[in-house]
Amino acid sequence: MYKGYSVSAVIPALNEEDAIAKVVMDLFQLTTGPNRFVIDSVVVCDNGSSDNTAIKAISAGAKVVRQETPGYGIACLTAIQHLPPSDIVLFIDGDDACFVEQSIRLLEGIVQGDDLAIGSRSLGRSESGALTAPQQFGNWLAGWLIQYFWGQPVSDLGPFRAIRQQALQRLDMQDRAFGWTVEMQVKALMNNQQMNEYPVDSKVRIGESKISGTVMGSIKAGIGILSMIAKLRFLSVTPIYKGNRTN
Repeated sequence: MYKGYSVSAVIPALNEEDAIAKVVMDLFQLTTGPNRFVIDSVVVCDNGSSDNTAIKAISAGAKVVRQETPGYGIACLTAIQHLPPSDIVLFIDGDDACFVEQSIRLLEGIVQGDDLAIGSRSLGRSESGALTAPQQFGNWLAGWLIQYFWGQPVSDLGPFRAIRQQALQRLDMQDRAFGWTVEMQVKALMNNQQMNEYPVDSKVRIGESKISGTVMGSIKAGIGILSMIAKLRFLSVTPIYKGNRTN
């Protein structure tokens, strides 16, 4: 619970046995004072892991659901389906590349009126090697396209983000793969939801990245992101849903 708002965390994970327990425990240990724990629940979607990711996550206190179909987006969608009623959903990866304590910056953004609070690694500090050259270029290109088409600067498509659960439901997220993060940001803009970026720091992840760690992964991610931007550009002439901004 953060300032009266219930908070659930979503972690999509594939073969993260070396890091997942630490991430889950860090989330549950996040406090704003004595016995004032911030995270009410953690749902990990084991996206077809062949290691002990699920066992380690359960041992750390998370609820684990299994999704055999590969894809970042479908892993997030699966986890969302198993969330308890919450005011805020926090998304974070299971590789320990984020500083969990900086979740507070994102949650405070929601408390102050944001519908979507993005943790921007570009605005924060990064350890050497934390962000690969393809990641940095991809963020720049996607951000340039989003600003060109929808008029708002975007510096990062990072997975570390918080969103009001009602706002998330209204976005009707669909992407099952690498276009998930950009779909959320662009749909928020298309529907006049309040979105802001907050600097977050990044460190070298534990284990090898399934996306930026391989050439094919980087190519697939780039295609997924750019195709999602193109798709949403053609849809942007009409809103995805009708109604007022979530308060």
